[in-house]
Amino acid sequence: MKKGWLVIAIIIICLILISYSIGYKADKDHEFVGGSKIEYINLSEDKVDDLVLLGKIWGYLKYYHPNVAAGKYNWDYELFRILPDYLDANTPNEIDKILLTWIDDLGKFELVDPEKERPGEIKMSPNLDWISNSSLSTDLILKLSDIKNAKRTSKHYYVDLAMGVGNPQFKNEGSYSSTQYPDAGYRLLSLYRYWNIIEYYFPYKYLIDDNWDDVLHEFIPKLIEASDELEYKLSILELVTRVKDTHANVWDNTLENHWGEYYAPLEITFVEDKAIVTDYHDIQLGEASGLKIGDIITRVNGKSVEEIINERLKYTPASNYPTQIRNIAANLLRGNTTYLKIEYIRDEKVDAIDILCYSSEEMTIENRFQKNKDYFKRISPEIAYIYMGALKSKDIPDIMEEIKDTNGLVIDLRSYPLEFAVFKLGEYLMPQGTDFVKFSNGSITDPGLFTMTNTLKVGKENKDYYKGKVVILVNELTLSQAEYTAMAFRVAPRATVIGSTTAGADGNVSTFNLPGGITTAISGIGVYYPDGGETQRIGIVPDIEVKPTIEGIKSNRDELLEKAIEVINQQ
Repeated sequence: MKKGWLVIAIIIICLILISYSIGYKADKDHEFVGGSKIEYINLSEDKVDDLVLLGKIWGYLKYYHPNVAAGKYNWDYELFRILPDYLDANTPNEIDKILLTWIDDLGKFELVDPEKERPGEIKMSPNLDWISNSSLSTDLILKLSDIKNAKRTSKHYYVDLAMGVGNPQFKNEGSYSSTQYPDAGYRLLSLYRYWNIIEYYFPYKYLIDDNWDDVLHEFIPKLIEASDELEYKLSILELVTRVKDTHANVWDNTLENHWGEYYAPLEITFVEDKAIVTDYHDIQLGEASGLKIGDIITRVNGKSVEEIINERLKYTPASNYPTQIRNIAANLLRGNTTYLKIEYIRDEKVDAIDILCYSSEEMTIENRFQKNKDYFKRISPEIAYIYMGALKSKDIPDIMEEIKDTNGLVIDLRSYPLEFAVFKLGEYLMPQGTDFVKFSNGSITDPGLFTMTNTLKVGKENKDYYKGKVVILVNELTLSQAEYTAMAFRVAPRATVIGSTTAGADGNVSTFNLPGGITTAISGIGVYYPDGGETQRIGIVPDIEVKPTIEGIKSNRDELLEKAIEVINQQ
């Protein structure tokens, strides 16, 4: 018996050793687990320029070199290995020599025909002109150009494309969460990693306001010179904000604590460019605060609302300004004390009050994207209403049977759909399959290339489709899947979209890690109308623009819904 157990143990050990020997070489590199060994980088303007070049070449090799793609190198750690010599180099010739040796050491690879045709309609091409347009030596340009023409496969150690969707799935990107304030080498890695993911796998890079190369140059000093954990993570948040994507954010406990753990029991919305109390998180606590629905908040702890907006805009990722303001409003009355000093206007009179704040354990804050409300009701005998934030697909057949002879249906997309019901509900709204969207997808073999897909249809042949008017309500809460749903439903024969600018971020989300335990994300595929029209940053443009008013808030009116009823009742 003992001999048998010994044999089994030996077999298990052998299997473990075999598994280890055939795994990725990158997984076995542990040299820099405890730190990059680079605590400080002395920056001059020339050194920043040198680090810009290194960041671009590091990212290019990461995604283009077949041997890096094959997992033969831990590319984070290879940065730390080259950095000391690179930082010590003082002339272009010294830098060239270091880079040439680095590339040669990565090993040989097979070349393919550089004139190969790229399949499909190209939406965005890789930006590799910097290779030939820079001041690099001829030898280095040739080396980098050869890598562009290397034979690559669809398998990559650091990135895949999701099956059936095509958004990037980033792999083996360590969060290095054991150190919340990483050393200078890891802070530089954080910038390089983020910058190159945007460079090669963000489908909307061409919509970024800033020159992306300039952003790299700007943030090298910010990240290197960040003096503590909070400054480092705020710098990352500022960097993420630059891409103008509502899907992008930074999820991190340190930042959450910075914004505060206590909330006033008031829901704030910017209406007519003013911070208005529009609801209570908790009715009892809200009424006890002394503030009323419709009050205009003008100052918080002595600081004007305008000052707060200007301070926070650079730390508020979103595709457009209305969505930034939406997010600022959600945290306007949040802090690390149990009370706030508020100045406000009511009935044209200025007043001040101290209000109590509560932790999430003391007060439940309702999800504003999915309100606790009925998913279906009759507004009148001839007008039906569906709230997508609570609708389940299983209820759609019964609803549509009940309302088939009504004059109009209001679909409220001022929410995030509870379930993915685009095609289920779309079957009832369309007389036949109708084009409503197409996408752009990135590439593993040609990083930075995005090509368009064929158009996608919603609906099917259905002579009994819903004949009434369809009115779709949208606003800044209409985000991602909600925007996609609005795109689909607006192609119904008698559809009208009413509301205001939506969040302007569509496409499946791709998440990834950054050093210091940071999680962030991007929109991973491009989403367009069948004619190629943009949705990112623009959002769903309503047919009829309607926004709430302060007087409407005070009177507890839903002015978008009122307009929808008016449109349906028009002959």
